[in-house]
Amino acid sequence: MISKYSTLHGLLLGLFSIFGAFFLEGGSFNALFLIPPIIIVFGGTFAAVIIGFGLDSFLKLFRFIKIAIVPKHYDKRGIINTLVQFSYKSRREGLLALEKDINKIEDFFFRKLMRNAVDGTDPEALQDLAELEMKTIQERHYTNIFIFTKMGGYAPTMGILGTVMGLIMALSHAGADPNTLIKNIATAFIATLWGVLSANLIWLPIADKLKKCHQEEKQMMELSLQGVLALQSGEIPALVKSRLVSMLPQREQEEVIR
Repeated sequence: MISKYSTLHGLLLGLFSIFGAFFLEGGSFNALFLIPPIIIVFGGTFAAVIIGFGLDSFLKLFRFIKIAIVPKHYDKRGIINTLVQFSYKSRREGLLALEKDINKIEDFFFRKLMRNAVDGTDPEALQDLAELEMKTIQERHYTNIFIFTKMGGYAPTMGILGTVMGLIMALSHAGADPNTLIKNIATAFIATLWGVLSANLIWLPIADKLKKCHQEEKQMMELSLQGVLALQSGEIPALVKSRLVSMLPQREQEEVIR
């Protein structure tokens, strides 16, 4: 299960480690937080996303960031227990007896599968429909994840661009005070720092977190599908539970069996 707020905690730890070490070495706040390099890196990265993927995709990024920071919780134990209870009831009263329980199901995909099963959809057709939906969802999710992966490539490049611009400005004043020249050169590299930092502490980790969120959702969908197919085939409750528990990682299997 994905730990709630783990993305935010990891980000704070990364920022604390990097900036904390910088300040321990005698660095100053004003030396790092310069507005021009930050504008070049983040503004350039966002512009590249808009050019490459469109404004609509860019505006959706903030929703995906929220999903990564506060991922949806999937109650695997709850869905397995629900399917086992359905199995008991359907064996006693028939599959149609579950119709009144369908609206109590919170998960949309699970509820839709149960509705189709109760309505008499053929198991093979039901599996085809579910797998088609899972494939479509995966393609959509990985398209969104790809944007963050690309941002992890754009940001360092924008940082290098900002550094080159800073060096040009510094070298254009080569005849000035040497101390001023050295300060300007040091400032120029701040853009590279922000580019590499944002790529490796924000954009690429968010892409990885969204992949993990997708895997969690996919596992829940597979649990739902296998459970509903087991109900349709009339399997005994103990076998239904064993089948579904076997789909979980070993550590989670032990938690569910307890």
